[in-house]
Amino acid sequence: MSTSGTNPGATKGNLLLGARAIIDSYEEMDMPMERYLLLVIAPAASFFVFTLVATIQVPLPLVLRLPIPALGFLGVIAAVIYPKLAQNRAKAAIGDRLHLFVTHMTILSTTNIDRVVVFRKLANEQEYGPLADEMRRIVELVDTWNQSLDDACRMRARQVPNDALGDFLERLAYTLNAGQELGDFLLAEQDMIIRNYVTHYQSSLDNLEVLKDLYLSMILSMTFALVFAVVLPILTGSNPTVMVAAVIMMFFVVQLGFLYAVRVMTPNDPVWYQDDDKRLPYDFRVVASLAIAIVLMLLIVILAVLSALGIPPLPPSIHASIPLPFYVAIPITPLLIPGIVIRREEQRIRSRDEEFASFIRALGASESVKQSTTSNVLSTLRTRDFGALTETIDNLYKRLNIRIDTLWAWDYFAAESHSFLIQKFSEMYVVGREMGGDPKVLGELISKNLSEVLQLREQRAQSTVTFVGLLYGITAAAAFAFFIGLEVVNVLTEMSAGIQTPDNMAVGNIIYPDIYNIPLIEFLLILLVLLNAMLSSLMIRSADGGNSANAYMHFVFLTWIGATVGWFTRTMIGVFLQVG
Repeated sequence: MSTSGTNPGATKGNLLLGARAIIDSYEEMDMPMERYLLLVIAPAASFFVFTLVATIQVPLPLVLRLPIPALGFLGVIAAVIYPKLAQNRAKAAIGDRLHLFVTHMTILSTTNIDRVVVFRKLANEQEYGPLADEMRRIVELVDTWNQSLDDACRMRARQVPNDALGDFLERLAYTLNAGQELGDFLLAEQDMIIRNYVTHYQSSLDNLEVLKDLYLSMILSMTFALVFAVVLPILTGSNPTVMVAAVIMMFFVVQLGFLYAVRVMTPNDPVWYQDDDKRLPYDFRVVASLAIAIVLMLLIVILAVLSALGIPPLPPSIHASIPLPFYVAIPITPLLIPGIVIRREEQRIRSRDEEFASFIRALGASESVKQSTTSNVLSTLRTRDFGALTETIDNLYKRLNIRIDTLWAWDYFAAESHSFLIQKFSEMYVVGREMGGDPKVLGELISKNLSEVLQLREQRAQSTVTFVGLLYGITAAAAFAFFIGLEVVNVLTEMSAGIQTPDNMAVGNIIYPDIYNIPLIEFLLILLVLLNAMLSSLMIRSADGGNSANAYMHFVFLTWIGATVGWFTRTMIGVFLQVG
């Protein structure tokens, strides 16, 4: 006989599996379990007990006291599941870097070095994060415990958090034990690794699509809740300020949760060169644009304060003519300067990445045919048109031609391009060449992997465009809903002052206009517009994978949209209701 509803046995089994997974994650921590329990979980539990006591003792309204123990309970939950979250983060980091890691390993394996040395070199590449840690553990098993390389790979394959890496190490261990060359195995593995990475990347983008629908439904629900919090107290007599503040806090927490979800679910595919030691002209342009923006913001704030106080050079009439929502939008407008500068540079970086694939393939093929140095080959290639990369290639040729250290010249070439992909792949190429690798094989291998990454980035860009449109649309719709409720209450409050009622009936018995502090509620709504713009811009930055300063431009635009829609809504609704 079939049954409907949830199977209690299945639910219990899922809970047990989840608990077992959390317990297993404790064993994978670098810190001993007993030490973690003492230093993390015990203080979190003590804080939870403290919040319970505070909830009982603090003389505050129940609405304000209830979140206090919830905060303490959230701390306990976070402490308990943190090892599992850290393990999931390591799993995602491995998936994001596995294709680069295997490509790097393949290039090193085609050179004239021992296969254990390949693992040692990869263990020193800090950019690979958990992958470098796994290579370090394998090397330790070989050096300290005298394990063979295939046995060490097999042992770690059972303990790594990422299934794709575990399968790769299992196949590698079997191949090494069978006597096959490491380079031959890795060359044959390239297609499978790329397919796994494509699957991993596309599944992350699919998760982002699901997250968009969930975000839309949640934010619309919170928007309706806030409108009710503004309007209902005029009929019920409850404190509207407390209700609005509570809903705004819930709104903020929900958006923080979605910001974290976007950062976790989207692939970690950096665009920009990653090295703080390099100081190029571009860095000074960014610093200059940011400094100009900060100076302009301070100047606007100072002028606004002077205007409010009636001190020259601005008369009070200017202060009175500016709608209140614009007071949060005008001061942050100068952030457009660094935002636009960095956005334009990022577009050039993406153009350089597209040209680098054809450049490195042509360089490898030419070096293999001519059997010449890179400098001699570049003397011909630098005359070809490689778009945004042409000038950088010409600078590389000049540095190599004056006998500057090869590694330094290539490193500066990558830094000058500002591209993370060019940084990693050019490093692989030059190290592979110096260790005796075939330039044609290296160039084709790098070009193939880079082309796959660029195709995935194009898909990500398309998905990000729809996400940006969603956030901008929600911002406008939410601001309209916020301020239409506020203006309805404001008009009703003003109208109630002129209502004539019988002597034995008071207006307060029907509606409660006196409980509203309209300026304070308007301030809270404007603050919500600002918070929404900030968190939404950070979501966009996480979704597109670009520089953090990309959020500046969206932050300004979203704030202006919310402020403008709020001012227009209050103005038009006030006119319509008064005319009606």
